Amino acid sequence: MRHGKKFNHLGRQKGHRRALMANLAIALIEHKRINTTLAKAKALRKYVEPLVTKSKSNTTHSRRVVFSYLQNKGAVNELFSTIATKVGDRPGGYVRVIKTGFRRGDGAEMAMIEFVDFNEIYTAGKADSNKGGASRRRRRRGGKKAADATTTAAATTAATNAAEEEE
Repeated sequence: MRHGKKFNHLGRQKGHRRALMANLAIALIEHKRINTTLAKAKALRKYVEPLVTKSKSNTTHSRRVVFSYLQNKGAVNELFSTIATKVGDRPGGYVRVIKTGFRRGDGAEMAMIEFVDFNEIYTAGKADSNKGGASRRRRRRGGKKAADATTTAAATTAATNAAEEEE
């Protein structure tokens, strides 16, 4: 029985699956975007996100932990330098998986997995339309603040006073 076993085994033994995830993670770190099957992309997302979180703190211990997963010095250096600086303020969700259709040969569902902060085309439109909205806090309730109410009241009284003076 497989009660409580949630991760996808991808039809491989443990060692083969670990090597596959390490190789896919290295390719993703080096190229910032790769195309693979949807099942592998979803499994890779669960594998890479904790590594990126570890890369935010550039300590010897975190580098050694990440190196034990990847076994590639170049990928570890890239992760701790380039990627960690871009995702330093992001609380999570470092990669996105986009479905791209079906593979022609066997009909497998394909997907593109990429780092969120490295797609300038996708994030350029959001940054322009938002105009710094990330710094603005959203509130669910409450109308105008007391300060807003006083400024609008002062503006309306000033307008009425100016109209009375003209007459």
